[in-house]
Amino acid sequence: MTYRRMARPGFTLVELLVVIAIIGILVGLLLPAVQQAREAARRMQCSNNLKQTGLAIHNHESTYKYIPAYGKVIPLAAYPTSPPFPLAAADPGFRETMGTLGMILPYLEQTNLYNLFDLKRSYTDPINLPPAYGTMSTAAFAQVPNYVCPSTPGSIPGDYGPYFAQFMGNKGVLNLPRSDYVPVRGLHSSLATCAGKPNASTNDGMLGTDDKEKRPTVKFGQITDGLSNTICIAEMAGKQNIYFRSKRTPGSTLLDGGLTLNSFYGDSNLARQIRGYSGANIATPTQAGCSSINILNVDGFYSFHSGGVQILRGDGSVSFMSDSTNSTVLAGLITRDGGEVFESPQ
Repeated sequence: MTYRRMARPGFTLVELLVVIAIIGILVGLLLPAVQQAREAARRMQCSNNLKQTGLAIHNHESTYKYIPAYGKVIPLAAYPTSPPFPLAAADPGFRETMGTLGMILPYLEQTNLYNLFDLKRSYTDPINLPPAYGTMSTAAFAQVPNYVCPSTPGSIPGDYGPYFAQFMGNKGVLNLPRSDYVPVRGLHSSLATCAGKPNASTNDGMLGTDDKEKRPTVKFGQITDGLSNTICIAEMAGKQNIYFRSKRTPGSTLLDGGLTLNSFYGDSNLARQIRGYSGANIATPTQAGCSSINILNVDGFYSFHSGGVQILRGDGSVSFMSDSTNSTVLAGLITRDGGEVFESPQ
């Protein structure tokens, strides 16, 4: 009897390789579209974070008729003495309460977190610090989701240990929850000169003040340039890493052990005087120039969105500002009472 072998249907090796190649091409074509869709969603969430912050600021103003400036110093005579905090008498900087973003927590549905802090004391007081630096519960140092932009890649919490080691001894890492958004305090002299202004740093941003003890609040009436023409909060993302034109600076994550990149959302030093950078060389990232957007995330607006950053204006609106924005226009949007007349970018 003769047996016939039945032919099995299937792919030849050549056919299989062709199919794999086609799938690879399709994946290559679809991947950028998927990444763009994901970034669009992250950017939308980032914009929503700023909108919620704007609503919180306006609700605070509606309640108290003012908004907290970037910092407030408690007068020495009013500072609690039991338990004592010796540094409070030595330096007014150790009598500063939380900055703007910390003070608006109740209007971001973070009242329970806000109430954990003793606001009669500085945020640097051991009463308001977690172990081993103080007595505050670690629950007070949960990350506030509204202050983190999802487009920011793998940023680390702010380690304030190197700062406090100067005064309290080295007690190890002190991670405090970060913010990708900063209050605008004013202009640094480097950007002021680019805009044809006097060669001096200013505190005339929407949340700036020249006297944190006697004038630690800002009223809408002080924003004479108009709320829609004044930047209130802007992105300065990626802390405490240091980024220069989308690249981590070589050699270290911090330029000076953590003192330049104040990143804790409650830190009054989170607010910045915006600098102008040249953006010419990663080896000299702080070189002065007239660019301030997406150059360096130390004192310049910075995001991980392509082409610019998102800003919150005083009227609560959020817009995207191109990284090619003219320095004169940018400076005009930063100051609250400069009297500039121009068509601001949308």
